Amino acid sequence: MNTTSLEGLEYTLSQFRSELEKKYIGEINDEELIEGAVKGYVDALGDPYTTYYTKKEMKTIMEETNGNFVGIGVYMTKDLEKNAILIIKPIENSPAEKAGILPGDLITKVDDVEYTGDKLEEASNKIRGEEGTKVKLEIYRNGETKTFELTRTKVVVSHVTTKVLNNDIGYIAISDFEGECASEFETKYKQLEKQGIKKLIIDIRNNGGGIVDEALKIANMLVDKDSTLLITKDKSDKEEITKATEKPIINMPTVVLVNGYSASASEILAGALKDNGKATLVGTKTYGKGIIQELHQLSDGSGLKITVSEYYTPNHNAIHKIGITPDVEIDLSEDVKQQTTIQEKDDNQLQKAIEILK
Repeated sequence: MNTTSLEGLEYTLSQFRSELEKKYIGEINDEELIEGAVKGYVDALGDPYTTYYTKKEMKTIMEETNGNFVGIGVYMTKDLEKNAILIIKPIENSPAEKAGILPGDLITKVDDVEYTGDKLEEASNKIRGEEGTKVKLEIYRNGETKTFELTRTKVVVSHVTTKVLNNDIGYIAISDFEGECASEFETKYKQLEKQGIKKLIIDIRNNGGGIVDEALKIANMLVDKDSTLLITKDKSDKEEITKATEKPIINMPTVVLVNGYSASASEILAGALKDNGKATLVGTKTYGKGIIQELHQLSDGSGLKITVSEYYTPNHNAIHKIGITPDVEIDLSEDVKQQTTIQEKDDNQLQKAIEILK
């Protein structure tokens, strides 16, 4: 934008402010007006992933990134096709999971107020609140509308959970790539290694992404040194190639479980392992969010998340709005999709992974 355009914007806003002072019968909160103006300015870009955050919103985001916040415990995203708020999954032991909220549910109302996908941030702020208070959600699921009343609690997120299957198969589920996810992954992998595992399953189903560097650090643990992990292109079409910088610490047959809610950083990890021949992908096609955002905290405490590049797998395959097709395509059984907690024996995708490793 040139100087003349900026001056024109400043003049227009001053005219609005003058008219409001003369005629508006309510109270004028300048801080809220400025926040609303900036939010609208950024929203006008038309990119659902480039977002302005107020100081309060930014504080909440930092708390969530550190894995500790008050709410009902759900991962949400925008369903671009339906312009709806999509539940990626509830957090383990959260109020949402205990109430029976499922991956794929759509939030249509919060406390009787309707929200669409382009109002995700507003709905998210409405869902959060004081510990011990209640929030009512209207959920659309398979043609039916359901209502849930949930009590907000302090939610602590563990990014990585593990177990041993069939005596020698290590199972690692990654819920998101926030916080110190890669460090937690390495620690828990080494614990499994001490238990004598010979094969590995990495489960990133319903993982909506997070910090790209955390996904790359995990990829670095499995991919040969100097191999390509990620290719990105900026607005000038300039390519940047990220390569593995260390010798891998994981050298065993590996299966990665993915589905339609595996997005962004999950797709970076899946693409790096698939293209380098380090894992077999099992499940359904991934979400297809192949763009990267940077989050900047501004001097006043507010924040700006900006889409800065598009990424490609090591074989130069585009991801955005396409997704990654697994090596072995298998969908969850319909009856299993309706279960809040899926039993190991009923999880046909997991059973297929075990079968492949055998």
